[in-house]
Formats: sequence, C-alpha cells, structure tokens
Amino acid sequence: MNVSQAVESRSSIRKFLSKPVSSSLIKTLLQKASRSPSGGNLQPWKIFVINNSSMNNFLLFQEEWNTPEVPAYEIYPSNLKEPYRTSRFQLGEQMYELLGIPRENKTARIEQVMKNFEFFGAPCAFFCFVDRQMGPPQWSDLGMFLQTFMLLAKEAGLDTCAQEAWSMKQDSVAAFVDAGDDDILFCGMSIGHKDDKALVNSLQSERRPIEEWAKFL
Repeated sequence: MNVSQAVESRSSIRKFLSKPVSSSLIKTLLQKASRSPSGGNLQPWKIFVINNSSMNNFLLFQEEWNTPEVPAYEIYPSNLKEPYRTSRFQLGEQMYELLGIPRENKTARIEQVMKNFEFFGAPCAFFCFVDRQMGPPQWSDLGMFLQTFMLLAKEAGLDTCAQEAWSMKQDSVAAFVDAGDDDILFCGMSIGHKDDKALVNSLQSERRPIEEWAKFL
C-alpha cells in the first residue's frame, strides 16, 4: 500500500471487531509516527495506550466514575459559520441515515454518540495529551502526528477513529492514565479491525471542491 492508497482508504470507523491488536505492533507504529513534523522538535504529544486487560479495566473505571466533568476544551466554535456549519450538519445526517435513525429519535442518536466512549467496540486505543503550556503551533503538531499514525495503521492492516469527544472526559481519563496536572486531553484514538458488515462503516464524508479552499496565484 502506498501513501496515496492509505490516504484514500482511511476513514473514521465507528464499529470494530473484537479481534485483538498486538501491543508490540502499536509500539512500532507509534515509534514510526514520531518522525512526524514538529516545530522546534518539541514533540509535544504524550500518548497513553490501553489494550487487552487495561482496556477492560478502563471501561469498568468509566462506568463507575460518577463525578461531573468539565470538558477540556470546546470542540467546535459555538457560532460555527458557513461553510463549516453545513459540512458538519451534512456529515451527521449522512451517518444517521445509514443507521436508520431519524432526526426525531433523539434517544437513538444520543446512544450512537455515547458509543464514542466505548471506542466503538475497538479492542485497543490510546489517548493523546499535551502540556497546557503549548499553543496552536504545538496542537498542529499533534494533528500531524495523529494523521501519520493513522496512515501507518492503515498500511499495517488496522483501522482507526480519532475522537475529540474524549475531551469531555478529561478528569476521568487523566485519573486512569495518571496524566500530569499540566496535561490536557486532546483526543482518543480507537484502533482495531473494522466490521465490514456494519453500514456505518460505509460512510464516506464529502469534501468541498478544491476551488473553494485553494487559490493558485
């Protein structure tokens, strides 16, 4: 698989098989991903992997956590303007249409959202933290690191889903992984093998035409 094939075939998987994932493979992929660009070579990513028994322990820990949590950050701007608002809305409607969940069935839609916090059934995952001192340039480093990891995972026969939704669980996740007081949770990453029979995994998000976002001078 070449880079173009990995980019084209990568997608956010929302239903995984229970097939185990080797921790040694994840370690290899993370080491390779660490060659991602990083301004000033700060390498600001802090990764916590949960797999096998630690995954089971984490999910149980989450079930038992009953303290209200404050989101680490606002995932989307409160007054999202166009064309971003429409792009986000259309993606959600596409997904719920595949799942057969109408807009008026709020309960089913919430249940689908909550599957984020089960890693969509993935047997392996990691959390990406960053020091609170870091700013937008270092957060962009995280994105490059995560994309590199996802493409390497695809090459290795694995599927992924990057989940900023986990930023809503800053306190409980930090407590479980024993993150530092100065660390903020950026996202989670589900890792595993996609369920090819799940309709939700056929979702292909649309991209705006290049004429709308690129200008050749």
